Amino acid sequence: MPSPAPANETGRLAALDALDIIDSAPEVAYDEITELAAQICGCPVSYISFIDDNRRWLKARYGLPAEVAGDAPRESAVCTTTICGTELLVVPDLKHDPRFENSPMCRIEPPCRFYCGIPLITNEGYALGTLCVMDFEPRQLSFEQTESLRRLSHQVLAQLELRRKLIEYGLTIRELDQARLEAAAEKARADELLRNVLPAPIADELKRNGSVQPKYTRSATILFADIQGSTLLTERIEPARLISLLNEYFSALDEIGVRYGLEKIKTVGDAYMAVAGVFSSDRLHSIDVCLAALEMRTHLDHLKVRCERDGEKAVQLRIGIHTGPVISGVVGNRRMTFDIWGDAVNTAWFMEAFGMAGRINVSETVAGHVQALFELEPRGAIEAKHKRTHEMYFLNGLKKEYSRDGDDHLPNDHFLAEYNRLGGTRLAPH
Repeated sequence: MPSPAPANETGRLAALDALDIIDSAPEVAYDEITELAAQICGCPVSYISFIDDNRRWLKARYGLPAEVAGDAPRESAVCTTTICGTELLVVPDLKHDPRFENSPMCRIEPPCRFYCGIPLITNEGYALGTLCVMDFEPRQLSFEQTESLRRLSHQVLAQLELRRKLIEYGLTIRELDQARLEAAAEKARADELLRNVLPAPIADELKRNGSVQPKYTRSATILFADIQGSTLLTERIEPARLISLLNEYFSALDEIGVRYGLEKIKTVGDAYMAVAGVFSSDRLHSIDVCLAALEMRTHLDHLKVRCERDGEKAVQLRIGIHTGPVISGVVGNRRMTFDIWGDAVNTAWFMEAFGMAGRINVSETVAGHVQALFELEPRGAIEAKHKRTHEMYFLNGLKKEYSRDGDDHLPNDHFLAEYNRLGGTRLAPH
């Protein structure tokens, strides 16, 4: 025969499942309540049971014979009937009640005869289980005993409510931990994005102070690079391929620049701008930038060969370099930008604008800083904007005694020794 079930069975089972009490470990509080119930009612047996969808399970037991298992089929348990009501279920003699005369409890030795159980009903109206007392002889309980059993059932419910709150508290803690982890991950992503947009020292100052103080640097080296031939390239290849090529070019310039201590300022169209010496105390930033420029040119030369081999229009890099004082800072509010200003920036742009494709054009100041280590080709005084003239030099490569294996952009050990002697703090990558 199917076991009886309360009208709100679906919700009842969900409430029981939420407590996660079935098959839980023994707990002193429940054990003490069952022992106290037996003592008050003068019964040799007491237990606390919970009824799930197919079984009766005992959370605490007192006085039951060892052969009575903690689990029993739901349909054979007297407590299954108890949870269908709202009040005490008293059975003076199980053997004389047709509902329970075949109960397994009547077949144990000695057989149970008397049963009194009260349903454990939550504030939401769900009867999750029972608090019961039993005797091996037929009997009745006094009013005081039944009232005490009722009050003890309230203590069981209080323990269940405490368990529910602890579960909710644990869930809240886990949710807070998850939110904290997600917030930390989001902050890390924001920090990474900020560091991709702004130089690391600027990003750190912005996070620390909420603003960035403008800075005057007495000596910095500025590099401008322009991809010569990109305009014609734009007219001849599809947009996706154009963006792919430009991304490859600029990514290569970024990687080379990082190795030599350059900080990229910005790209404008096919123009690239970077600076060294603003965030570092290294006095040899002119040398570092010249080394980076040589490697950039070599890398673009390799790409040019590859493009020609693939039948694509080749491009070349035109580079200009100048050393001088700059002012740096962050402008903008919604989209902050780090930039540098000063006449030195204009001069560096002149070096690039009045250079040649595939060549590195440097100012007289740069030439003075690097002439001991690099091969320079004087160009003389060249008139630029507003009738200003600038002494310009082509940077052809490292001097032979400082280059490795005949490659004019690869420094050898002799170069490194001289570089360190001059006070350099950044070793060349090769």
